[in-house]
Amino acid sequence: MVLDQIQLADGISRVEIAERTGLTPQTVSGIVRRLIDEGMVREDGASRVLNGGKPRTTLRLNPDARAAVGVHFDPVKLTCTVVDLLGRPLAVRRRPVSSGTDPADVVAAMAALVGEVLAESQVPSDRVLGVGLAAPGPLDQNRGLIVAPPQLSNWTRVPVQRMLAEATGLPVTLDNDATAAAVAERWSGAGKGVAHFAYLYFGTGIGGGLILNHQVYRGGSLNAGEFGHSTVLADGPACYCGNHGCLERLVNPSALVEQAHARLASGGRGVLAEPFAADPAAVDHAAVLLAAANGDPLAVGIIDEAAAHVASVAVSVANFVDVDLIVLGGHGIEHVEDRFAAAVAAALSTRPLSRHIRVVEVAASPLGADAAVVGAATLVLHTTYSPQLSAFLSH
Repeated sequence: MVLDQIQLADGISRVEIAERTGLTPQTVSGIVRRLIDEGMVREDGASRVLNGGKPRTTLRLNPDARAAVGVHFDPVKLTCTVVDLLGRPLAVRRRPVSSGTDPADVVAAMAALVGEVLAESQVPSDRVLGVGLAAPGPLDQNRGLIVAPPQLSNWTRVPVQRMLAEATGLPVTLDNDATAAAVAERWSGAGKGVAHFAYLYFGTGIGGGLILNHQVYRGGSLNAGEFGHSTVLADGPACYCGNHGCLERLVNPSALVEQAHARLASGGRGVLAEPFAADPAAVDHAAVLLAAANGDPLAVGIIDEAAAHVASVAVSVANFVDVDLIVLGGHGIEHVEDRFAAAVAAALSTRPLSRHIRVVEVAASPLGADAAVVGAATLVLHTTYSPQLSAFLSH
């Protein structure tokens, strides 16, 4: 609890920690002394005077005290990073994943990337806490399995947690990629210090994570937050999950490219028309996002329609869970985060029932396209150092 308060604050005194946690000043001083001896916390030499009293020494985390590795397994690529105790990336590596690649080969590639980022960052091995693996769901976290992700046909009940631990020699923490990104926001992003927030993650698919009362909420099967499978068009196209008109089916990268191609094939004009005529494959997801970011009317129309669907789901989340903040992030909305945030903010100011009490805030993730891989690493930090309510209740 003490370390969590120091991590959340940009400088805090022992007295403030005692006030916020309810612990006695003597208990806080003893814990802080131990954390300083272990190198986890430092006194930065600055002092502050509060309420006319005597100066109070400011405590901060020592970012170099420990490090954690993160691996993000997206169906089309692997990303790996190592972060310091503040969640700041020290090195990042990426590698594409081919469709149908054998799980053992993918895990070997993960292990190779782990070795590369550790070598580049030059973090001493005794400071590495472990590896966090962010993977597409559904997951069986109790057994460390990737169960049967719709976009990975040959990944049926793969014991990826054990396989990666054996390949790296490090303990591995496994979680859903969107939940991992939410943990990153809680640790060092837009959700830092926010008690209740929802995170919508835009990658190859669309997922989400929930932080409620400062705790990660995972649900009964540990797969909560599948916002991408909210129905937004009852008569919409069939989704692989079995529903129709799901947010993911309408807004994921493939869907946006499909819409762009359809409009261009029907005579749509703009900066994408000429590349499309020469080679339709040139108008990919990145091209659509960049065109929208530069104000191309056809691309803007596609993105704004997608943002309106996201806004509808955000309103439902606000009504169902009553969060204080909704964060939007992931590489799937790179360059157009502001358009999505504006649409969601407009909807949240006019549609949720609770708007007459307070309006839910919206933020684009400051972690950007690397939210999931930073989240994978901060899974390790969060599991190691953040207060876990379930642990308190079990004693």
